[in-house]
Amino acid sequence: MPLPRTRREFIRDLGISAAAMPFVLNLPSLAFANQTKRKQRIVFIFSPNGIVPKSFWPDEQGAKFTLKEILKPLEPFKNKMLSLHGLSDKIRGDGDGHMRGIGCLLTGIELFPGNIQGGSDTPAGWAKGISIDQEIKNFLQKDAATKTRFGSLELGVMVPDRADTWTRWSYAGANKPLAPIDDPYQLFNKLYGKAKDNEALASVLDDIKDDLKKVSETVGTDDKKLLDEHAAFVRDMEKELKEQKAAANAGHAVPQIDPGIRQDNDNMPKISKTQLDLLVNSFVADFTRVATYQITNSVGGARMKWLGVDEGHHALSHEPDTNEKAQESLVKINKWYCAQVAYLAKRLSETPEPGGNGSLLDNTLLVWTNELGKGNSHTMDNIPFILVGGGLDFKMGRSLKYGKQPHNRLLMAFAHAFSHHVKTFGNPNHCKDGALTGLV
Repeated sequence: MPLPRTRREFIRDLGISAAAMPFVLNLPSLAFANQTKRKQRIVFIFSPNGIVPKSFWPDEQGAKFTLKEILKPLEPFKNKMLSLHGLSDKIRGDGDGHMRGIGCLLTGIELFPGNIQGGSDTPAGWAKGISIDQEIKNFLQKDAATKTRFGSLELGVMVPDRADTWTRWSYAGANKPLAPIDDPYQLFNKLYGKAKDNEALASVLDDIKDDLKKVSETVGTDDKKLLDEHAAFVRDMEKELKEQKAAANAGHAVPQIDPGIRQDNDNMPKISKTQLDLLVNSFVADFTRVATYQITNSVGGARMKWLGVDEGHHALSHEPDTNEKAQESLVKINKWYCAQVAYLAKRLSETPEPGGNGSLLDNTLLVWTNELGKGNSHTMDNIPFILVGGGLDFKMGRSLKYGKQPHNRLLMAFAHAFSHHVKTFGNPNHCKDGALTGLV
């Protein structure tokens, strides 16, 4: 039985008469019935090409641990973070390490055979199953109490235009990759629309709807069926316009977005900040409770000149550990990725949860991860998983070490924390021990 939203509903469900209602409505012992189930959100954040283990993982286990150089931007949130060492992506099969790394990271299942060639490994295609973000989204969208306008948002920063296994990590289902929006203006228009353009489009849709109705009255059965499908599309468009108009008139302030943000390598810091600000605003408006945030792509070759690093990230990640200059550059690069997570955590922590119940960070879990444990070895052991925030009621402020546990078990734990008790997720062979333990 779902938790009643108010005392009045609780009393009504008990069958108390209307005449008795005033006498029992304010009893202190019924205070719990005035509570609502809090919002829960999750954001999956991707950065590529592995990490530098010696500058990343805490040496200690438990609540007393020291953050290494890469993780230092998260120092203000140390008591709200979990470091999960020892989770392995055990998915094998077609594709190179980078392809399987990103394609299996949120799906936990193999790639289809395909024609995308990676290195000297076998070619591969898309993942064979749904990703955990979309699994959770579908679960939440089934309940009117947790259903949101978009269900999920897929965001990116400088993701290549091409669509291949290296550039996608979110999947609506088998063979159904989802493209992230990496243009802040496109994201803004998705969230809030263009008022003038929408007014003109609404007028056009009205005319189309009337014309379809007229034609439908004069054609045969097969054509009428086709026209009905067109009419359904028009209705969906009208619904989207209404939702955009409502968003633009919502109780929260529509954010201002700077003009002239170019989509180029050197502008990545500005793009990232703008995208993260828009994501925070979408949470304030309750547009979604599930999001993915993809910084570049697997085999991403960003040149972070703003850090004093001129070489491409992917090329640096292949340098041997003995190359001290490359190691220093990789630490800087991964520390910048961590700073993006820290910025999002800061914005969420500073933003009150609408309606009370702490901050947005208190009700959101950030999951920062990577397709590889280490770039130059392409290992899929010790895949980085850094969790920040209070959204899933995990016991935070700890460094945990698991050995070599399948990461499928963590994906299951995310679903379970939303009360979606999946028995397996992805390849069931890696789910035999159930959801990952020790998180709560």
